[in-house]
Amino acid sequence: MLYGDFQGLRLSRLGMGNMRLPVRNTRQDGPIHRAEAQKMIDHALAGGINYYDTAYVYHNGESEEFLGDALARHPRESYYLATKYILFSGVDYKAIFAEQRRRLKTDCIDFYLIHAIMDSNYKQYLDSGCIDYFLEQKEKGAIRFLGFSNHASPDVLARFADHHAWDFAQIQLNAYDWILGSAKQEHAILYERGIPIMVMEPVRGGKLATLSPKALAIIEKAARPDWSPASWAFRWIRRFPGIQVIISGMSTIAQIEENVALFSSEASLGDEEQELLFAACRAFHEEVRVACTECRYCCGECPARINIPEILKVYNHYQTDGAWALNEMKGVTSESKTSDCTACSACTARCPQGIDIAPIMAELTDLLSN
Repeated sequence: MLYGDFQGLRLSRLGMGNMRLPVRNTRQDGPIHRAEAQKMIDHALAGGINYYDTAYVYHNGESEEFLGDALARHPRESYYLATKYILFSGVDYKAIFAEQRRRLKTDCIDFYLIHAIMDSNYKQYLDSGCIDYFLEQKEKGAIRFLGFSNHASPDVLARFADHHAWDFAQIQLNAYDWILGSAKQEHAILYERGIPIMVMEPVRGGKLATLSPKALAIIEKAARPDWSPASWAFRWIRRFPGIQVIISGMSTIAQIEENVALFSSEASLGDEEQELLFAACRAFHEEVRVACTECRYCCGECPARINIPEILKVYNHYQTDGAWALNEMKGVTSESKTSDCTACSACTARCPQGIDIAPIMAELTDLLSN
């Protein structure tokens, strides 16, 4: 495992995200399959991963509690914990912080983040008093390092980054968002300010790990049969300075083994390989209309309890494969149908990708009724 120095700490270059752990049913927001997830944590630690990222809302609040139990079997000095406070939880930040330390079974949270900064909420974060409170907790030793995770525009990111001397920041960084989103600008903003970067969504919610036949054919030109699409994504990120930890939301032991092996060497993409990857991302973009990362932030606010990410997945298949793909709706587990959408837009307000979901629900309702 590759490691880097972070203010005296030896951090694994690969971090484990705990938002996509195995669950006990077909719904991705179901209860965590704790026995399987425990095996994953044990395997990750044995492979040298020592950075574990979670949040108050992951797995409907179960992720922190599970992670606290799972890691308690191991020496506290063998891992570092990262978790987050999110504004839309509706709970006072002081109460949340106390609960998080209880869930994680620790007096000190190593890396604490203001969660999901967006253009629509950053002023609320600045005015809420939470940042001053967490800075106080850092002074008291309850937080070791304070940072934030960004889903805002570059202009807002720059303003938030200049609030005070942040210890680190977390951004969505991958080849797709570098050429088709704002990742290039976000990296520059943080790097120019000397703010260490934690990377989230390195394979864009798994999308860059699968790609499409057309996109795969492009990177296969490089004659790298032993490279998986996911490994292309990870190798690409290594080209850039200022990166501290690359967090992967792994959900199987096989994924852990592949990534641990990949992070045993410094190999990165060359310029020609980068251009091939960019071409593959552009081809993929042409084929996939809705760039959902399945983070499920939208689901908790949906009054109809619609399984939005799974329905958007069917919609993408419809866009690329035709009307027959709508038959996949029969296999979607959801409390309500697309026709139950009230177009309240609560989902879009919570979506880090800014997807306008209600019109898609309406379009699918019309398609399915014909």
